[in-house]
Amino acid sequence: MLTPEAIVRLGAFAGVFGLMALWELVAPRRRLRIGKRRWVGNLPLTIFNTILVRVAVPLGAYGAAEVAAERNWGLLHLVDAPGFAEVAVAVLLLDLAIYLQHRVFHVVPVLWRIHKVHHADNDFDVTTGLRFHTASIVLSMGVKMAVTIAIGASPLAVMIAETALNLTAMFNHANIRMPVGLDRILRLFIVTPDMHRVHHSIGRDEYSRNFGFNFPWWDRLLGTYRDQPASGHSAMTIGLDEYQAQPRQSLWWMIALPFR
Repeated sequence: MLTPEAIVRLGAFAGVFGLMALWELVAPRRRLRIGKRRWVGNLPLTIFNTILVRVAVPLGAYGAAEVAAERNWGLLHLVDAPGFAEVAVAVLLLDLAIYLQHRVFHVVPVLWRIHKVHHADNDFDVTTGLRFHTASIVLSMGVKMAVTIAIGASPLAVMIAETALNLTAMFNHANIRMPVGLDRILRLFIVTPDMHRVHHSIGRDEYSRNFGFNFPWWDRLLGTYRDQPASGHSAMTIGLDEYQAQPRQSLWWMIALPFR
């Protein structure tokens, strides 16, 4: 049975996914090399991961927040601050944790093998933001649960952070065109598709930049920000060099990739 938190997240997911898919159809940023047939692998992986995580880690980050609230665990329970301030701080810290986790996945070899599933996509669209290896999803959930308990994030803060992470991942991976001026303004507050697309470049000096998902500030503050790809957005090559000749990436190919 779906919880109210799950219903909110599922409804928000469906709405934003539909909006991004329509926007990509009406105003695409780039011409896709392989096209929407990649969805035949990307979407089943998303569904598989969602079901497995619900079974393997039923508590989840939201449940961890409920436990922390019941037992007064975490740093935020040690301070007397307005509720809105605690929620804002918790959302920021959870987003920082995801940024740092993302960087670690790029530098630890065994974690990079898992994370490569995300970068091996030879195109960049809304489904790329949902395409992660199952082990990556489970590990990330463990990190979020640990951080949630350590900081004492409230259930409301976790629901906001988790929903935002899911929605912005679809937005900043979407193959959508927007005015340059609007992008310049938006990327002061949120990671935009043009900002994050740099992270999916085939060039190592570019895919080691722009790690943020929700907020762009961590990249700027911690020295990993890159404004634009060297080849430009239309000409840049997406994906990893070793998988450029592998356009047919099925569900089973992606699950097996870290073990190849």
